Amino acid sequence: MPWMIGIDEAGYGPNLGPLVMTSVACKLPADLDETDLWRVLRAAVRRVGDRADGRLLIADSKQVYSTARGLAGLELGALTALPPGRDIARLSCYLDCVSPGACEELSNEPWFRGATELPVAIERDALEESCKHLTAACRAQGIRWAVPRSLVVCPTRFNDMLARWDTKGAVLGAGLVELLRLNQDPDHEDDSVHYFVDKHGGRNHYSALVQHALDDGFVLAREERAAQSVYDVLHLRRPVRATFAPRADGSYLVVALASMLSKYLREVLMLEFNRFWSEHVPGLKPTAGYPMDARRFYTDIKPAAARLGILDHALWRNK
Repeated sequence: MPWMIGIDEAGYGPNLGPLVMTSVACKLPADLDETDLWRVLRAAVRRVGDRADGRLLIADSKQVYSTARGLAGLELGALTALPPGRDIARLSCYLDCVSPGACEELSNEPWFRGATELPVAIERDALEESCKHLTAACRAQGIRWAVPRSLVVCPTRFNDMLARWDTKGAVLGAGLVELLRLNQDPDHEDDSVHYFVDKHGGRNHYSALVQHALDDGFVLAREERAAQSVYDVLHLRRPVRATFAPRADGSYLVVALASMLSKYLREVLMLEFNRFWSEHVPGLKPTAGYPMDARRFYTDIKPAAARLGILDHALWRNK
């Protein structure tokens, strides 16, 4: 029974707040040789362009969330993706589920409390209904999901990696290596694994990254083109393939869902970030952290940051 695993990120471009990367893994029955999970699970999910009829929208996070649309659609998808029975009453609980250990690093951030109550924008009844429909559709197709895994990279670690490698791409590469390794755990048994990853910019060559992550195997490049780059990893206890494609979140549901989970976690963390700074700077307008607005926000909070002893290195991402 093969595993499909999608990997995507949110927060690569901002100067403020964390970068989040997420992997989403599902196990397919052996007789389901199908990568279009939107079609397979159409009883419960839809994609952009489908009729809005109550099914769960799963798409690139940019198509689900905007400040005008609000957090509801993104939150519904992100929380529905968690296995049943998980405690998600607060942000800290959510982090313990999808990113064990993240709260320890985040505790060094003066703005992090982890106390934000979840869900933020939807009713629990709507979440329960969405979970019920997706569970039924997956059961009918013999599909099961693993717990998603998210990485949170705050400015201090981000800047430390920049100082070491002098490129933002290396930060994404380090996150990819960690997520590839996390998904090689015994829970996936000996079943084949196929990773689907959104391409990092215009890059076509990923064999060194895959080899570094899965160093017990031997990486064989099957294809390295603008359209996609495909690698097989030989000599492991299970068959492993990694496909890197541009706009993968429009082709593979697992990548779209990884995009949504990454964006959701970043947005909820930014709620706490903005809440903290508004307590110290009366009348402060919130920020999403992206370059056009980040400089305004950074200028407004600098006097308060100096009073609180918060260093620029721990606040402003250098690239």
